[in-house]
Amino acid sequence: MSHLFEPLKLRTVTLRNRIAVSPMCQYSCHQGFATDWHLVHLGSRAVGGAGLVMVEATAVTPEGRITDQDLGLWSDAHAEPLARIARFVREQGAVPGIQIAHAGRKASRKAPWLGDRELTVEEGRWQVIGPSALPFSETYATPEAMSVEQIQSTIAAFTKTAERALAAGFQFLEVHAAHGYLLNSFLSPLSNQRQDAYGGSFDNRCRMLIETVRAVRKVWPESLPLAVRLSCSDWVEDGWTIEDSITLAQELKKETVDLIDCSSGGLSSQARITVGANYQVPFAEAIRRRAGIATGAVGMITQSMQADAIIRNEQADLVLFARELLRDPYWPLRAQKELHAKTEALVPKPYARAFPGQS
Repeated sequence: MSHLFEPLKLRTVTLRNRIAVSPMCQYSCHQGFATDWHLVHLGSRAVGGAGLVMVEATAVTPEGRITDQDLGLWSDAHAEPLARIARFVREQGAVPGIQIAHAGRKASRKAPWLGDRELTVEEGRWQVIGPSALPFSETYATPEAMSVEQIQSTIAAFTKTAERALAAGFQFLEVHAAHGYLLNSFLSPLSNQRQDAYGGSFDNRCRMLIETVRAVRKVWPESLPLAVRLSCSDWVEDGWTIEDSITLAQELKKETVDLIDCSSGGLSSQARITVGANYQVPFAEAIRRRAGIATGAVGMITQSMQADAIIRNEQADLVLFARELLRDPYWPLRAQKELHAKTEALVPKPYARAFPGQS
């Protein structure tokens, strides 16, 4: 039996399989608005058979964008094109999800293929913010250390964005607290050197994320799943560790978080990560076993048997794919055949002639 193609129930939502489209920034927006590119990009992965299709990091404020071409949901107007995407994804049998985010000190940049550099004043550069006035690296701007009032207004922005995501028809919500962006930078002692209630001790450094999740859950229905993406390790000495992540996951579970999306790194430019197949899976397994919460595994997972083994061995509950689904939007259809999955065929009827025996 194929374990990768078993359904996964999270609250009242059931994913048709354990394959998820990881949030992947496309840097293809104008003033934060989703375009036809996003409809085709995400719609193709839904047609391709994924169980969960997640929209990329979606900024809760204009200043929360990584680049000036990032997606946003800081106004009601931004919801309309996203609602079209959510509707189409759902019509294909997948669950539409969205990741809400604030880039923090890694904001105000140009897209990777445009140099991955700081915006100029002429290009609309804005002041970046973070827990402390510590830049990500020498090529990044120095952030303004946030006041308590700024922290509270940002939490309110996350909450309002969650409300808009719900109104747009999304059924799965993920709070981005990884990869060195704002919420992640509050967690790590490498980037958070505050001396107030939001810095210093472990509990204080976790406070902004906990308060954000608590506020979001008040507007995100109990019937729908809520996830948090964590960088489970900074990969730097004296930084955030997997033990910290396990403890935090236990607290997030108390806040009615349903799943931890287990990534790593991105907080420090000094990190040295040995990347290879399944290199982040141990994080998902450790949190799942020791915190007693569902997890998602991501990173260098490319083969159907590899992904199936992760679920079969109970290392994670969900497998998130990024680059592999960029290379092949129909990877789930191929995996279903390779694994001889005895489940309902994923092939859309208009494509049936191309997949004999699978429709």
